[in-house]
Amino acid sequence: MKIYKDMKKLPTGVAGDTITEGCLVLEGGGWKGLYTLGVLDCMMQNDINIRNVVGVSAGALSAVGYITGQIGRGARVDLTYRHDQNFCGIGAFMRDKGITGFSYMFNEVNKAYPIDMKKLNDPRRRFAVSATNLLTGKVTYFENGKCDIFKALQASATVPFVSKPVMIDGVPYLDGGCAEKLPLPWARSCGEKKTVVVRTRELSYRRNEKPSRMARLMYRKYPKFADALCRANANFNRDVNELEKQAERGEVFIIAPSKKVEVKRFDGDMEKLGALYWLGYRDMAKQVKGLKAYLGQE
Repeated sequence: MKIYKDMKKLPTGVAGDTITEGCLVLEGGGWKGLYTLGVLDCMMQNDINIRNVVGVSAGALSAVGYITGQIGRGARVDLTYRHDQNFCGIGAFMRDKGITGFSYMFNEVNKAYPIDMKKLNDPRRRFAVSATNLLTGKVTYFENGKCDIFKALQASATVPFVSKPVMIDGVPYLDGGCAEKLPLPWARSCGEKKTVVVRTRELSYRRNEKPSRMARLMYRKYPKFADALCRANANFNRDVNELEKQAERGEVFIIAPSKKVEVKRFDGDMEKLGALYWLGYRDMAKQVKGLKAYLGQE
């Protein structure tokens, strides 16, 4: 099985115990989430542990290691198991009816790289993930401590079109990004004065707003969900335009790739994935001083 050749160079360690007020918002993007993992590892190494965290899809999965303070865990998992068919491939589809093998991830992979459950459930921090309700077409935020967070993570990161919906309390859910690619409403609901947003595409990136015919066809039994899918790209473009204005006014802090991201949603090139991780790490390292100033740590 092919793994990233420079695994030994990935950082290790445990984040400090200091908690910083604010809300961290993590965008999705499939394997582009390696960028986010690089950013988060650098943040932890620099004692930037934000109290409230919300993620969608790959961003939700990336958040786990940040909440638990396990530096390098997420990157090691992704860069080791990317080509394991039980993690991402036919074995995953057989078990979980989708691209990602969540049962394998949360069981077998967790034996090799255990999640620190005590820190995941630290009452000092809030952690939420978003998923899209197929019946209403609206986003549901699942918060750790109030639900089965692993089931919610699965729903948040279950890709549409190629995956079976995840059932939670009798309701079918898919990827939170189907309706809302940046979970900003939850961040606003926290009442925090400081919001940090980690993007997985360069700031100039905008999505094609043309409605998807495939969405209408495949989800004709869920018309509200199909509507949400067709609106999602336009809503995303509106949100990032507004975010950039807010960043210019100093109201939010955005971390985004400093160059065009070439990694595709389901990319399997391990060296490209590893390079994207280090791009995130280096981009964050250059902004540590500015981020700490924004958060009031200095």
